[in-house]
Amino acid sequence: AWVHGDPRKVIYPTDSYGQFCGQKDTLNENKTILFYFNILKCASPVVLINLQCPTTQLCVSKCPDRFATYIDVQASYRYKPDQWNYFRQFCKPGFNNPRKSVAQVLRDEDCPSMIIPSRPFLKRCFPDFSTKNGVLTVANQTTFRDGRGKTRNVTDLREAANGINNVLDARSVGMKIFEDYAISWYWILIGLFIAMIVSLLFLVLLRFTAGVLFWIFIFGVIGIIGYGIWHCYWEYDHLKGIPGSDLTVYDIGFQTDFRVYLQLRQTWLAFMIILCVVEVIIILMLIFLRNRIRIAIALLKEGSRAIGYIMSTLFYPIVTFILIAICISYWAVTAVFLATSGEPVYKVMANQTLCKYANLTCDPETFNTTNVTKLCPGAQCTFAFYGGESLYHKYIFIFQLANAFVFLWLVNFAIALGQCTLAGAFASYYWASRKPADIPLWPLFSSFGRAIRYHTGSLAFGALILAIVQLIRVILEYLDHKLKGTQNSFTRFLLCCLKCCFWCLEKFLKFINRNAYIMIAIYGKNFCTSAKEAFFLLMRNVVRVAVLDKVTDFLLFLGKILVAGGVGVLAFFFFTQRIPLFAQEAPTLNYYWVPLLTVIIGSYLVAHGFFSVYAMCVDTLFLCFCEDLERNDGSTAKPYFMSASLHRILGKKELSPKKA
Repeated sequence: AWVHGDPRKVIYPTDSYGQFCGQKDTLNENKTILFYFNILKCASPVVLINLQCPTTQLCVSKCPDRFATYIDVQASYRYKPDQWNYFRQFCKPGFNNPRKSVAQVLRDEDCPSMIIPSRPFLKRCFPDFSTKNGVLTVANQTTFRDGRGKTRNVTDLREAANGINNVLDARSVGMKIFEDYAISWYWILIGLFIAMIVSLLFLVLLRFTAGVLFWIFIFGVIGIIGYGIWHCYWEYDHLKGIPGSDLTVYDIGFQTDFRVYLQLRQTWLAFMIILCVVEVIIILMLIFLRNRIRIAIALLKEGSRAIGYIMSTLFYPIVTFILIAICISYWAVTAVFLATSGEPVYKVMANQTLCKYANLTCDPETFNTTNVTKLCPGAQCTFAFYGGESLYHKYIFIFQLANAFVFLWLVNFAIALGQCTLAGAFASYYWASRKPADIPLWPLFSSFGRAIRYHTGSLAFGALILAIVQLIRVILEYLDHKLKGTQNSFTRFLLCCLKCCFWCLEKFLKFINRNAYIMIAIYGKNFCTSAKEAFFLLMRNVVRVAVLDKVTDFLLFLGKILVAGGVGVLAFFFFTQRIPLFAQEAPTLNYYWVPLLTVIIGSYLVAHGFFSVYAMCVDTLFLCFCEDLERNDGSTAKPYFMSASLHRILGKKELSPKKA
């Protein structure tokens, strides 16, 4: 990839001669935009962006801003030289012969037959389409002359215009979103900072008031959802009788301005039903799991005590984030180099539809010496796209798969390193006879050093197994996308079954790997031995796994939801200027949901980063506890390493040896 790739093929558009537009130290340095001689030959914007439009393409410094035809410019070049000089910049470089006949100019494609007002988009000149009183226009005109003696209607460009307008609408929405980010980025960062403070505050207080805080969390989530239900009902009732509010989402279709949907009663009714279902599910789960929740809260208290002694673990997710960011960057850059590894491919472009050489590959250096120009007058050898027929180019797709596999392997290794490091730190807490006196100095850094020095192979092997399964899932998704249009029901059913099976296999492997890394951190054995011992240890304590581990995950998930929801509600009132104290400070936005969604998603990710440390802590302590029960009996010779509170919580009345 590094040898053959050229990212300039992505950055710069390419003209018909294979030269980059806007590249420094070239003749096209100041010509950054690609211009199409006859855009009517281009079927859709996708064809334009792929540089496969069957018309001459030139690099220009700016797009045309007026209507003009070569016939008119040629007829008036003697007494209106300015018009010729303007038109000539859209002709082939070096062409300055207005006396050449129109037929020969159009045959040789020395100049375009016409130019129309355009504007640059994706560094390419697109017609400046607009609507006036519901009529499609270009520069406020509905007709134009095509330079071949015909007056054509702008609607002749409709096939291209429909796609281009969709692209331009998306561009308009994208620009508005970018403007919203530019205006509100400061407040978004404040919202994420508040989420971080709330998450840290929660983790600190959890050590002392785990039970109270979790019940506050639980009822807080119920209260937030309840408020959401009331607000949806209020909006639903408030819109009653307002003209147009009884329309359905199907009636208005897709709208880029999502505020349109908020004017419909059906939208708020749907929101209210969804929130009611979620509320009922949470309440039912709390009723049936109330005893298990008490046990899980007690285990979390022990976990909070462990984190209290090893506070540095809270910031380890930053290391994992940096490692994954490096992996993503390496994969993305390599993928771009691979995608741009092709050589320029030139094809015969003929004006005559019956030319048998049309669309065949050609060599621009020897093209004029062949008989193609004689058999097909006006034919040219022009740049088409980047590709190649060599062995290397044939297997670029395989190389992309290999690059994706390396990416998955590296990401899984970074995650495995983090899990093993945290597990080693928390295991050093659990197996300390006197807490915290016997906890090693710098337990997190010591655990990280052990993982790098002794367990790199085990972590890489576990990541390899997971990466293979994930790559198979990627291939299945690719095949499903390619076969989406097929009518073969058996093929679709088989793919669906395979996708489901490999999804389950991936989830199972993630669970096994996580516990295997804990056993590696405790005993230092290889991956296979650790995975086997962790699996059978969990199977011997399967009831405890279901009761403690999963309920703990559920409670931590509720904590993430409450942090994200609480900060989200605060952001909603702020960005909609409903907080009187900060009404003047709130920025004026095109779409208030842009910073709102960013704050909500960002807050959830921040909370997830902190709470994932807690989840790893609980899993490690639970596995250590199970191992402790099997290895020791509470006697003087084999005392339990668990704390007295954890001993009472998990079923042992007192620290006494087992009876024979």
